[in-house]
Amino acid sequence: MNTRTETIDLKKSDGLAARQPGYFARRNLWDWAFAALVVAGGAYAYWLFNPYLDRYEIAILFGSVPSLIALAWFWRPLRLLTVVVAVLSLLAIRLYQVDGVGVAERGEEVFLLKFLLSSQTAILWMSLLLVISTFFYWLGVFSRQNADHFEYIGSKLAWAAVALGLIGSFVRWYETYLMGPGLGYMPVSNLYEVFIMFAWMTTLYYLYYEDRYQTRRMGAFVMLIIAASIGFLVWYMVTREGHLIKPLIPALDSWWMKVHVPTNFVSYGTFAIAAMVGFAYLIKESATQTSWWKLTPLWLIGSILVFEPFLFRREAVEAGVYYWILYFGVSVLIVGGILSLRHRIAARLPALEVMDDLMYRAIAVGFVFFTIATILGALWAAEAWGGYWSWDPKETWSLITWLVYAGWLHMRLIKGMRGTVAAYWALVGLAVTTFTFLGVNIFLSGLHSYGAL
Repeated sequence: MNTRTETIDLKKSDGLAARQPGYFARRNLWDWAFAALVVAGGAYAYWLFNPYLDRYEIAILFGSVPSLIALAWFWRPLRLLTVVVAVLSLLAIRLYQVDGVGVAERGEEVFLLKFLLSSQTAILWMSLLLVISTFFYWLGVFSRQNADHFEYIGSKLAWAAVALGLIGSFVRWYETYLMGPGLGYMPVSNLYEVFIMFAWMTTLYYLYYEDRYQTRRMGAFVMLIIAASIGFLVWYMVTREGHLIKPLIPALDSWWMKVHVPTNFVSYGTFAIAAMVGFAYLIKESATQTSWWKLTPLWLIGSILVFEPFLFRREAVEAGVYYWILYFGVSVLIVGGILSLRHRIAARLPALEVMDDLMYRAIAVGFVFFTIATILGALWAAEAWGGYWSWDPKETWSLITWLVYAGWLHMRLIKGMRGTVAAYWALVGLAVTTFTFLGVNIFLSGLHSYGAL
């Protein structure tokens, strides 16, 4: 009887699957309108810039058109984001197009550029909105009656920050061409520019997972790491004048930079999300613990992460010692406050199974992109230095990072690793990734020493 019932159910499910419309039939009018708009934009860009593009850049341009359409069809909120960013970026570029007027002068004369659309202004707005978004997510954690309302505001502010971060990046790209002949380059050349990319890219990935799992309750934790990156971004802007557009050093004057660096930061962002979700997992799991000594691993990892600024070289710290003391103090208070209030926070977090699954998905995506980025870096090294691999400190620590996450995925898929060990492993992975990204440039010399602080 059971076998017959299962057979009937299987036939029904097969019939339903057969009656479902195909992939293209499921596209609505707005999907096709967006696709037409992207194709038209790609064709116009090719017509306008064809004389200046080499074959690699032409391939990237033509490849980006179907990729963007597919992404927006897969996740429809990208349609509106793409249109808003394109319209406002093109408006900013149009406002800059005055012969005989410098970038700085034009940026100060035009109201929209000065207060919204110049690269520096848009990036500052992004930074402010990300911090405010983090605040609203945490209001949602501690609010008894308006939690969903506060989290909704935090999510919308995060979307606005992503839009402004993208606008700022695209406008800055255009501004590099206005600074002088031969200066134009994609803005991923220094720590200031890549931290901007890390901020909006990580936020966008989190917003996808927020939509995928239909919960905003992990936003408070994920946005913490993004807000922390904004702290570094502000320091680097003030003390290192990273916001100033300067000619590229020869080592970075390569089209490989345009594909290697963004690919790397997809993995950095997803690894950061996995680590913060792992932190939230441990908070929820430890809510029943009453002994502080049992929370020692969390205290230890949290201290390492917030103490990191003091690992900078002496001259770097002295450039903003009071800033970093404040940064460190606030970070310690946040970590201590989370651990102290873990019982109340845990009640607002999603189920452990949801967070465990998100950790896995984020690390899986990050591992794929980190692998691709490592291969691209090897190809770049072969062109620049004549060899694919030279055991440079950055390359060595990249391999260590790859092995850390390869081990995580192996234990997950082969041994069924779940829960506490996976969460701690994700946090340790973030520490290793951070050292690969920043620590190597601070403490170790090598072929990548141009990235030193």
